[in-house]
Amino acid sequence: MSEQVKAAQNGDEAAFGALFRAVQPGLLRYLRVLVGAEAEDVASEAWLQIARDLGSFRGDFDGFRGWAATIGRNRAMDLLRAQRRRPVSGVPVEDLLGDRPAADDTEGAALAAVDTTAALALIATLPRDQAEAVLLRVVMDLDAETAARVLGKRAGAVRMASHRGLRKLAGRLEGRRRPAGTAAAAEPPEKNSSQGVTPTTAPTLKGMR
Repeated sequence: MSEQVKAAQNGDEAAFGALFRAVQPGLLRYLRVLVGAEAEDVASEAWLQIARDLGSFRGDFDGFRGWAATIGRNRAMDLLRAQRRRPVSGVPVEDLLGDRPAADDTEGAALAAVDTTAALALIATLPRDQAEAVLLRVVMDLDAETAARVLGKRAGAVRMASHRGLRKLAGRLEGRRRPAGTAAAAEPPEKNSSQGVTPTTAPTLKGMR
């Protein structure tokens, strides 16, 4: 795909189409978490900017995905600031995760345990830094360094936020599995945690495996 990036920069429309097909599904899922039903409009604005500024991009396909995520996130934040509202979620988890396999055992425990909108609702209750780190690493399949550039943070901070978020998800899912009357271990308090991505409502977990 890195060759497709170069070809698209030289005006190859077929190559640009290939990049769009490769990046758009994950980008759209990510934006749906941030802006809900307006994700497609935001994605369209992002691709217009991508097409306009493609000649100035420098990097391989992994870098291109991160660049596209940054542009999409910036457009989403512009919309949220204009509307003065918080990021939203409202799509089925199968649309969010697609067919991407879990990248490690922690993700498998936290995300493969459910297959309904409850999983997305659960991710959305994480502190915002953790939710975005999980979404960029899992949904957009970005490495920590690229995700860090999207969020304007250090790679180590993104790794830590993703790790904490996934551990929290796994713990909450484990708590849902416990028989009635069994006490769940209290989650440790977060230090300087950011506001959650959505207003916290108690999700109903279905389809537990």
